[in-house]
Amino acid sequence: MTGNSRWPELPLSAWSETCETLHRFTQIAGKTRLATTPLVNHWWNVTFQVNSRGLAAPANICAAGTFDIVFDFVDHRLGIATSDGRTESFPLRPMAVADFYAEFMDRLRRLSIGVHIWTMPSEIANAVPFEQDRTHAQYDREYAARFQQVLVQAARVLNEFRARFISKVSPVHFFWGSFDLAVTRFSGRTAPPPTGVTPNVASWVMAEAYSHEVSSCGFWPGNGGYGRAAFYVYAYPEPAGYGDAPLRTPGAFYDKNVGQFILPYDAVRAARDPDALLLGFLQETYAAAADLAKWDRKALERSG
Repeated sequence: MTGNSRWPELPLSAWSETCETLHRFTQIAGKTRLATTPLVNHWWNVTFQVNSRGLAAPANICAAGTFDIVFDFVDHRLGIATSDGRTESFPLRPMAVADFYAEFMDRLRRLSIGVHIWTMPSEIANAVPFEQDRTHAQYDREYAARFQQVLVQAARVLNEFRARFISKVSPVHFFWGSFDLAVTRFSGRTAPPPTGVTPNVASWVMAEAYSHEVSSCGFWPGNGGYGRAAFYVYAYPEPAGYGDAPLRTPGAFYDKNVGQFILPYDAVRAARDPDALLLGFLQETYAAAADLAKWDRKALERSG
C-alpha cells in the first residue's frame, strides 16, 4: 500500500493484543489521574496529552506537590516524576495487566504517593479487574512506536483544526476510557443527558461528559467503534438529517452502526496530501452539524 512515511501502517490485526493490553495499562494510570486531580468540565482533568515520546498525564497532585506519569513509546518505559525531583520507571514489555498494576502501584508507593483506584476497567465490556487480568499481556515495541507516530501526526492536524474555533473548545487530548484522541467544539447550548449504557460507567459520569451540545472529532486506533484505525466525527445531540449530509472527502462515509462519520486511517495515509484530506473531512462534517443545528458560526469561528 502506498502512503506517506510520516503516517505508518497500523492494521489492528497486527497489534490487536498489544492494543487491548495498552488500553488497560493506560486505564490504570488514568484512574490514578482521576483520583489525584480536581474535576474539570467534561472530565478534561483525567485525559492524557500527546507529547513527542508518548502519552503524558501531567501535574497530578500528591504530598510532594505534583507528579507526572508518562508512557514513553520511544524508549518503551513507564515513568513517574515528582515535583521534588524524585523519579521511578520500569520497562514497557510483554507483561500481564495484573503485573503492570502491581508494578505501577509499587512505584507510586516508593514515591510516597498513596492512591486508591477502582480497579474495574471502564468502557470495556466483559472486563475483569486489573489485579486479576492475566489474559492481556502483550506489548509489541514496533507497533507501540507506530501508534506513537500516528498520535503525533493526528494531534498535529487536530490542533490545526482546533485553532479555527474561538469559542469553547477542548484541548486535543487522549481519553483512556474509550482509548481515542479527541477534540470537541461547543455551541454554548446545554444538551439532554445521554440515554445509552456504557460498560462500567455511571450515567452521571456520561451526563457530565455530554452536558452541552457538541461537534466532536478524533482518532481511534481500531479497538472500539468502527473496528479498524479511523478518524471519526459525531454531533451530540445529533441534528435531524446529519447522517445524510453529502461528503466531498474520498473514502469518507456515515456509519449508522456507530452513528458517526468515518474516514479510514488508510485513506489518510495513502493520500497525496494527508493533512489536506483530513482537514477537509473535519471541516465539512463539522459544518454539517453546525448548520443543521443552527450554531452561530460567525460568533464561534475564526475569520480569515
